[in-house]
Amino acid sequence: MSACTAVLNRCISGGCCRVSCRVTRSLVHIRSASVAEPGTRRSDEDPLWEASGYLPFSKARIGSFFQDRPVLKNPFLEDALLRGYLRRHLPEEAAFSDLCAFGERVANEVDEWGRECEVTPPRLVYFDPWGRRVDHIVTSPAWKRMKDLSAQEGLVAIGYERQCGEWSRVYQMSKLYIFSPSSGLYTCPLAMTDGAAKVIKSIGVSWPVEEAFSRLTTRQPERFWTSGQWMTERQGGSDVASGTETVAVPRTDGLYKLHGFKWFTSATDADMTLTLARVQDRMGATTPGSRGLSLFYAEVSRGEDGRLRGIEVQRLKDKLGTRQMPTAELLLDGLPAHKLSEEGRGVASIANMLTITRIHNSVSAVAAMRRVVQLAGDYATRRTAFGKLLKDHPLHMQTLARMEVETRGAFLLVMDVCRLLGREESGMATQLDTHLLRLLTPVVKLYTGKQAVAVVSEGLESFGGQGYIEDTGLPVLLRDVQVLSIWEGTTNVLSLDVLRCVARSSGMVLRAYFTHVKSLLASASSVSSLAPAVKAVDGALSKLEEFVQVAATRAPSYLELAARDQAYSLARIYIGALLIDHACWKEASASDTYAALRWCEQDLCPVSTTQARGCYNPNTPPLDAALVYDQPVQGKN
Repeated sequence: MSACTAVLNRCISGGCCRVSCRVTRSLVHIRSASVAEPGTRRSDEDPLWEASGYLPFSKARIGSFFQDRPVLKNPFLEDALLRGYLRRHLPEEAAFSDLCAFGERVANEVDEWGRECEVTPPRLVYFDPWGRRVDHIVTSPAWKRMKDLSAQEGLVAIGYERQCGEWSRVYQMSKLYIFSPSSGLYTCPLAMTDGAAKVIKSIGVSWPVEEAFSRLTTRQPERFWTSGQWMTERQGGSDVASGTETVAVPRTDGLYKLHGFKWFTSATDADMTLTLARVQDRMGATTPGSRGLSLFYAEVSRGEDGRLRGIEVQRLKDKLGTRQMPTAELLLDGLPAHKLSEEGRGVASIANMLTITRIHNSVSAVAAMRRVVQLAGDYATRRTAFGKLLKDHPLHMQTLARMEVETRGAFLLVMDVCRLLGREESGMATQLDTHLLRLLTPVVKLYTGKQAVAVVSEGLESFGGQGYIEDTGLPVLLRDVQVLSIWEGTTNVLSLDVLRCVARSSGMVLRAYFTHVKSLLASASSVSSLAPAVKAVDGALSKLEEFVQVAATRAPSYLELAARDQAYSLARIYIGALLIDHACWKEASASDTYAALRWCEQDLCPVSTTQARGCYNPNTPPLDAALVYDQPVQGKN
């Protein structure tokens, strides 16, 4: 039995804690009276401690109190829900031992690398000392170590080795979940690398991308490649159909040269990229809209003169967060590329990439939530206020408990989508699984992205002023999670994507959703302790069904106005069912039951509640616009 397995077994059987003993030298304030000289009298105003020679706050003295910092412990051993979920679904001991050992490495080594990535952000060197254009992005040594670590630990490879069968994606994403908050944002290039590998595998692993796929999924650091995802242009964002201006000029050797301006390219130091462009015909014309977009593969390389081939880096982005990662504006000026998709099938070809990157986004969101809850919980055992530790203040613990419930719900939602992805990739998915994966992928991304901001913000507040101080390393958590509701589709864009997948499946994805939630509730019907939660989810599900039926009789604009609330309702109801299901597991704890009950006390179907107020009626859009711009509605004074 490995040492790490032994630690894990102790943790499971009797609880596991890592005791850190610190011996501090206490400062003693001597307040003894001195003997007065003959013929003198001590003034009542003279401090008694002046004669002792100790004067607090004089010169370099800053007082005797120093606050202990929160301690990052093994994030695998500290996460009861993660361990319980994996014990239930992933019995392979090798995976447990690997995650336990990796958790130790994250706490004791990798977390410091992540901090180094933050305080030593990338910089762009345009020219060499002799005036030649080089466009060299300089990253910290820690960023480079993250790349080697990612290969060694199989952070992409696990998903393609499939040693755990249909649970391989759950295993992989559990490891990324442990890694993400300490990764210095290296999880972003890993997301795009995983997405590129997924696209290549779906298209077919053959020339010209056979070598690239091997490098994207290897465990050998010297061979490992990361991939960029260069989609966003100046008009762009999510509307790539009308926002892509990049053109692909055919060459006689079958390759293409790409010319265009990529306004936002994440992880610009990647070894390759997938990108969209419009193929020019002999007359230089292109096809507008999504029908004109094709998918291209290009390697990032330099010529003998040291210059990038066909690329100029215009500038690095100055961002609110994710400062650890180089994000740049690129001019593509003859970048050699291979066309991967059929002409005009570019958007369809990247669909698999979006599934992967949205799931990675969700993993990062729930990982940030878990990290801030873990740190806040540890801090509550160290910080004293009003005569007792924070953990002994019921209101403070109520706040942390609410954060914990939100984190648990988000975690189970993410892991269930990973489960569905694993079943699809292993060929075991039923039609119901396929429909659920399509529906829940945008739902999990939009919901966790928004909730991460709320939970991490609350978490920073729990540290008081220290949560606002940069060198504690806490503010970076909030800055970095803010991108999660923006990247790969904003909340509104993804809400509309939910409507599209419902329409394109003729409602089959919703039918699968209702069927699965009802089956989860049926399994819990005999557990009396969960009866209030089951009743709440069942009632919310009925309200959602009623809303869907009513909305089907209304104009499309009605459902569009309700899209965001509907997506939130889908998330909350599904999470409630998952929490209930997990609490029914034979090894579930009392906390699992309590979390399910607390979750189901909220409004699980806000779309029904809001519908009852008439907020989706045709008269609301002009009223909303008038409110925003403070202008009178036409026809009214």
